[in-house]
Amino acid sequence: MLEFAITFKPDMPVERILSLTRQAEAGGFHYGWMFDSHVLWQEPYPLLTLMGVNTAKMRFGTCVTNPGVRDATVTASLLATMNRITAGRMDLGIGRGDSSRRVMGKKPLTLERLEETVSVVKALCAGDKINFEGRDLEFTWTTKDVPPVWIAGYGPKALRCAGRAGDGVILQFADPDLIRWCLGFVKEGCEAAGKDFSKFRVMAAAPAWISDDLAKARDQVRWFPALVSNHVVDLISKYGMEQLPEALTAYVTNRKGYDYLHHAEVGSSNAEFVTDEIVDRFAIVGTADEHIRRLNELTEIGVTQFNIYLMSGDEEQQLALYANEVVPHFR
Repeated sequence: MLEFAITFKPDMPVERILSLTRQAEAGGFHYGWMFDSHVLWQEPYPLLTLMGVNTAKMRFGTCVTNPGVRDATVTASLLATMNRITAGRMDLGIGRGDSSRRVMGKKPLTLERLEETVSVVKALCAGDKINFEGRDLEFTWTTKDVPPVWIAGYGPKALRCAGRAGDGVILQFADPDLIRWCLGFVKEGCEAAGKDFSKFRVMAAAPAWISDDLAKARDQVRWFPALVSNHVVDLISKYGMEQLPEALTAYVTNRKGYDYLHHAEVGSSNAEFVTDEIVDRFAIVGTADEHIRRLNELTEIGVTQFNIYLMSGDEEQQLALYANEVVPHFR
């Protein structure tokens, strides 16, 4: 069964976030995620806590945090505490760090640091005693609910890391060809760690807009490929164009720059270089039937969760359309 999720940009009033979360749970959504970029937007963990206590079944997590925002033991304590509050409904989404690092002039963290953080979080939440920076540490109070870990990545090394260290991978686009390319590296990571890849979780995270008016729908989500372009430019600097799919790299050649103060913003000038063809590949737009077709295509290649970046201006209506016209086809 394909899971459905929503992700919020933490800049809405709290009551609206809670209203949308309750609407999502009533509409059959399984997960609620929150961006973690503490300078640009509100702190996610208090909001996630409120989302948890205002629901009964949905799971929650960061999409995504990074090893440099908080000490690994703090992230572990947050998740272990919230698992007590929500009866074990917390997940961890984590990556090397994008906006929350770059807006302060800092670089993303290393994959080694990411893997170390994942290991610390899992062990402490499980109630294990670990040696951390020369000290023995243990959460004697934890419920021992270990949060599933979803690792975000684009490049071969990060994707292998996701397969090796995570329980799931976060892929920020809805392009089946690119997802298929990514999953080849994830599978290599799973095999290196002795994991069954068939049981690994795969999230396609992207905005979606149901409408007969394609021009409007595209404009509502055009910001998203611009957001992804930051990661693509980073990949090109590491691997070069020749080691990456042209379908991923070609569209950034006309990119002039990126202003993080307008990150994930509808109508932002950041997206002026993004063509309709790229919008149609990276996001999902069009009629409900078109969304169902695209999602069937994604499930066939191994996607287990579709995470809608719900931040395009008419969240209540789009959430209702998905709950009524799309989600029932995947139950």
